[in-house]
Amino acid sequence: MLYLFHGTDTLKVRAKAFQWISAARAKAPDAVYLRIETTDLSRETISNAISAQGLFYTKALVLLDDPFASTESGEVVLEMLPELALSANPIALLAPKLTSARIKKIEPHAEKIFELNVVEKKAARGFNSALVNALNSKDGKVLWKEIVKAERSGDAPELIHGLLHWKARDLMQKGSRNWSAREARALSRSLIELVSESRSGSLSLSLALERFALSL
Repeated sequence: MLYLFHGTDTLKVRAKAFQWISAARAKAPDAVYLRIETTDLSRETISNAISAQGLFYTKALVLLDDPFASTESGEVVLEMLPELALSANPIALLAPKLTSARIKKIEPHAEKIFELNVVEKKAARGFNSALVNALNSKDGKVLWKEIVKAERSGDAPELIHGLLHWKARDLMQKGSRNWSAREARALSRSLIELVSESRSGSLSLSLALERFALSL
């Protein structure tokens, strides 16, 4: 039986493999544990591990530790995949950062596959000055483009609306050569009504924001 542990997060892949080993040893305390590292890996050591049995144990638990760190040992493992899969001994193949080509070769022979990848964190977006400047300038076409750009960058419509409404209130307090006090108040009311309309289900907030921009 062959179990594959791979992924781009090397630490998590290793931790998962050894966690699995510990759990397996707890279930079968009489089984002997064999860990074969890259430098010791060969067709002979794998063959011995596959068929390992002794006087005081009937099964072995085998860990092939990062065999693909060496091209030679990696090729040996690929050649012996059918034998590894048919072994009565559980074989854990620990192979961080495995290439997609090798994964495809191993997958048909694996009883189970554990994959742990690095989760990429999106960089936090700063204050969207281009969006509020477009509203301040009263340029509907530019505002529409900035709304679309913000959504494509991952900003939720609620976030965009909140920023626009904040700017509307700012215009009410500070004034602007492009917006009179009366117009700023009307702008604020329009944005509030826009949310109510979207909640009624007549139009999504995303589309409502775009329509609002083009109406300026």
